[in-house]
Amino acid sequence: MTRNTPSQDALTLVGRALLALLFVPAGWAKIGGFAGVAGYIASKGVPLPAVAAAIAIAAELGLGLMLLVGWKARWAAIGLALFVAVITPIFHNFWAAPAAQQMMQQQAFYKNLAVVGGLLIVAAFGAGGWSLDARSRETQGLGSGARKAA
Repeated sequence: MTRNTPSQDALTLVGRALLALLFVPAGWAKIGGFAGVAGYIASKGVPLPAVAAAIAIAAELGLGLMLLVGWKARWAAIGLALFVAVITPIFHNFWAAPAAQQMMQQQAFYKNLAVVGGLLIVAAFGAGGWSLDARSRETQGLGSGARKAA
């Protein structure tokens, strides 16, 4: 096992916080605007829009908070990566957008793919030493910030 340096742990925490910043406020906002969210989802042809909106809230708020605090962060990152990979071609289908919206939708599409990439990095390397996952390893005697050597 190798240990992360303090700077690696700090950067991992900042990275998790920035990724979570994309999801947690969006999930929270969907609660207050549930009917509008379900209506927008329905407008995209997604079946059971209220169920889809509830899934979006659970993913963004629940998994986003797990990622933020670094609890089961690898699983949270995988869940969010799958969520984003599924919704991106539905909600940012720039190839079918009106000409005036194509550039914006294309940027959002590729931004989401980059977010999936960041989430996959968390899934691969974990939450870092400044996380609940690392605290759990400490209580199990595995050490702070420990991860398998590459």
